[in-house]
Amino acid sequence: MLQTVSDFLWTYILLAVLVGCGLYFSIRTKFVQFRLIGEMVRLLGESAFGGNRGKHINSFQAFAVSVATRVGTGNLAGVATAIVLGGPGAVFWMWMIALIGSATAFVESTLAQLYKRRGTDSFIGGPAFYILHGLHSKWMSRLFAVLLIITFGLSYNSIQSNTICNAMDEAFGFDSMIVGVVLTALSLLIVFGGIQRVAKVSSVIVPVMAIGYFVLALYVVLANISLFPDIIRLIVNDAFGVQQVAGGGIGATMLYGIKRGLFSNEAGEGSAPNVAATAAVSHPVKQGLIQALGVFTDTLLVCSCTAFIILVSGLYSSPELNGIRLTQNALQSEVGNVGTYFIAAAILMFAFSSIIGNYYYGEANIRFLSNKPYMLTIYRIFSGGVMVMFGAMASLDIVWDIGDVCMALITACNLVAILLLGRYAFRLLDDYMRQKRAGKNPTFDISTMPEIKHDVECW
Repeated sequence: MLQTVSDFLWTYILLAVLVGCGLYFSIRTKFVQFRLIGEMVRLLGESAFGGNRGKHINSFQAFAVSVATRVGTGNLAGVATAIVLGGPGAVFWMWMIALIGSATAFVESTLAQLYKRRGTDSFIGGPAFYILHGLHSKWMSRLFAVLLIITFGLSYNSIQSNTICNAMDEAFGFDSMIVGVVLTALSLLIVFGGIQRVAKVSSVIVPVMAIGYFVLALYVVLANISLFPDIIRLIVNDAFGVQQVAGGGIGATMLYGIKRGLFSNEAGEGSAPNVAATAAVSHPVKQGLIQALGVFTDTLLVCSCTAFIILVSGLYSSPELNGIRLTQNALQSEVGNVGTYFIAAAILMFAFSSIIGNYYYGEANIRFLSNKPYMLTIYRIFSGGVMVMFGAMASLDIVWDIGDVCMALITACNLVAILLLGRYAFRLLDDYMRQKRAGKNPTFDISTMPEIKHDVECW
């Protein structure tokens, strides 16, 4: 039943809308994701070594938290699932959704900065806030908040936990119940520490795990460099139905490539804006650019590494392998048993950092819905405890089917909002570029947008 609902939502609604929005935002921003990539890297480096601004987290820490949720199960298990169900061509559509989706990520994160609010410990914001204060729609903002809490704080955390347990079982034969108990205890310890602890943990774990995995994948690529042209040819040919390897046609190839691509990079889903809003910057566009870079980091770098490892191994056609087990066996075929152990360790770090990042997305929206402390306590118990344990015990199909349905609903809600508010992100980008051309360090002044002055609090 869940699979049927998911396929209906994605096949008839979300595919065209998601791609259409990405193309629209790319054109309206004059393909900001390509022409300003140098500025993105510069801003990220500047914030990484610039320290904090008072008690607020900086741009790099916000970037690290958002990448922590992106770089995880989707990159290792999600890519494997996409290839098994949609064929090698699914990788091509993952690339495409990342290239156009980064413009969508820019718009939603810029809007999150524009409409952010002052919280107790940090700035707070996200789609629920820009829907309420930008569109003045209380019911829609509450709907989004509820959808995000269910999707990230609950559903996605069960996917992360499920993947960790499968990886540990494949590598070491660890019992899922025991692994689930340990994960639950660690998750609760972190989530009860708030965003400051989440930011500090993510800013350390994310760079280390990403670099380590990339180095190992690069070794596999170089060791099989002669096969690289054949792999690219396989991906492109299968993307358009030329070769029917595993998925059976261009429809399945596009469907699973885009679904898993979105799960991985989250562009347009409305998740990253929740943490993008927490950063202290002088202009909303700065964080928008940094968050757009996160989409490239996730899909074009990490997902591509996983895809190459799997396709080189040739194991993607094995019916008994799927998800993280396929990635582990593929790496094992290239580097020996150490590959299985490394993936188990990598997915532990990837997925665990995603759990704590997903938790924060939900926390921001719990605070939006209610200021009662007990509501946050209940959410922390369910997000870091109950759903982590549920994921450890549930089947792979169940957790992914639930996640797909939630992802479709939350993405549809957010895309409507940013389409209606996108004009403000375009004006902010024009203002940013005007100041850059004048040789200034861009600083936003709300007087340039007098019509929304009363809707904005922090500028």
